[in-house]
Amino acid sequence: MDLNADLGESFGSWTMGDDAALFGIVSSANVACGFHAGDPITMLDSCRAAVELDVRVGAHVGYRDLHGFGRRSMDLSFDELFGDVLYQLGALDGIAHAVGASVDYVKPHGALYNRIVHDADQASAVVAAIQAYDPGLPVLGLPGSEVLRLAEEAGHPVFREAFVDRAYLPDGTLLPRSQDGSVLHDVDAVVERAVRLALQGENGGGGWLRGPRQSRFPVRSRRHSRGRAAGSLRVGRTGTSGGGD
Repeated sequence: MDLNADLGESFGSWTMGDDAALFGIVSSANVACGFHAGDPITMLDSCRAAVELDVRVGAHVGYRDLHGFGRRSMDLSFDELFGDVLYQLGALDGIAHAVGASVDYVKPHGALYNRIVHDADQASAVVAAIQAYDPGLPVLGLPGSEVLRLAEEAGHPVFREAFVDRAYLPDGTLLPRSQDGSVLHDVDAVVERAVRLALQGENGGGGWLRGPRQSRFPVRSRRHSRGRAAGSLRVGRTGTSGGGD
């Protein structure tokens, strides 16, 4: 079981969340690569923290959309998306290597993440960029998604994840953030889901984890909005101890 969170999403003088605290409880961190969030100093700080606390670093690649935090879907050509993903991988990996860390996997962000669940064209550009950069680099994503199918076909290890704090649609995709109830805030409900994932590989509803149970199913606890860092930390700490039981 891997407890995973989106970190390194501050930008300049603007701070997102409590990375220092969350780095202490996660086992892997999706670090923003400067396109949807993050900057060189934030990436550097994140990689240093990962080395110090033995946390795996993942490249959190997204659309070039700082104003929209990477949550606006974009129509890009194959080469545009290929180049953007390749650029982000190189940027984070260079900083990681400079401080003794490494990029251990790739996790698409936001609108790109949701788009490549079904969009095979964009998924193929993302996978092609990862393949060109490192043919053995694992990819983390939603079960049943096009990007994981293509990554697996290309020979990449794939990890299928579940969000402990997001609502799901019956087809296994995430309920859009534009809809009420898309993010779960009740700590007890989130912890119950995390424990069920750890012990049974499902959340009890049976409608949002498709395919056979996975031997390794990363569990994510995420809060993006500034001001919710304390809630995220509480969920993370409680969920970790509950899952361990």
